[in-house]
Amino acid sequence: MTIPTFAQLSELIEARELLGTWTMREFKVRYSQSLLGAAWAILQPLALMVIFSMIFSVFLKVPTDGVPYPVFAYTALLPWTFFANSLTLAIPSLVNNMNLVSKIYFPREILPLSTILVGLIDFFIASSVFIAMLLYYRVQVGLPILLLPAVLVVQIVLTFGVSLLASAVNVFYRDIRFVVPLALQIWMYLSPVIYPVTVIPETIRWLYLLNPMAVLIDSYRRLILFDQMPDWRYLGMASIVSLIMTLVAYRYFKRAERHFADLI
Repeated sequence: MTIPTFAQLSELIEARELLGTWTMREFKVRYSQSLLGAAWAILQPLALMVIFSMIFSVFLKVPTDGVPYPVFAYTALLPWTFFANSLTLAIPSLVNNMNLVSKIYFPREILPLSTILVGLIDFFIASSVFIAMLLYYRVQVGLPILLLPAVLVVQIVLTFGVSLLASAVNVFYRDIRFVVPLALQIWMYLSPVIYPVTVIPETIRWLYLLNPMAVLIDSYRRLILFDQMPDWRYLGMASIVSLIMTLVAYRYFKRAERHFADLI
């Protein structure tokens, strides 16, 4: 496994002010000239929750282990929307900012990372509705919910790793922009967004849980809805996979970085 050098990491840390400035710029640009502004961060998962609730609680009757389907679905849609939107916008971030990449030197990983941080802001905005839903449906939360930040950190690491790798490859092969929407759609159906993990047969559940997002979404539900600890074995595996992928992707990104200006 190749590990980023200390100089590369320290360079990113030194550019934290630029990262913060660019993140706020991206947030303002995303919702500029928009009538609803940041409310779109709430409307997207909320609309999907309403549609899923109508289909999977009225017509198809997906089991939810006693939890009302709207809050069951929204618990998964919050992290999934954060993940999917971050990838959708982070992957083309290098190509979309070709003028900066080709003319000014700065740590290029700031571009996808800032997009992920904007997605994190959206995540917290949309969480306000989730808190209201928990109160409305009288969902009792316990001490396990204190572990939510740890699960969120693992998700951010995973998202950053996938974004680094795909954004760098997108510079060389623009087909990635066509692959991403299809890949995310398939990935969502392979993750327990609509249904619980328990519908997966136990004989193949171990294979299903090799998907880090499946483990993370299941962990969110366990911590918030069921007052349970996450499955440490699979969460640990997801954490290791996410970290290794990010380290390898970061190393590849920095090696490919020298060619970005020529290709973009």
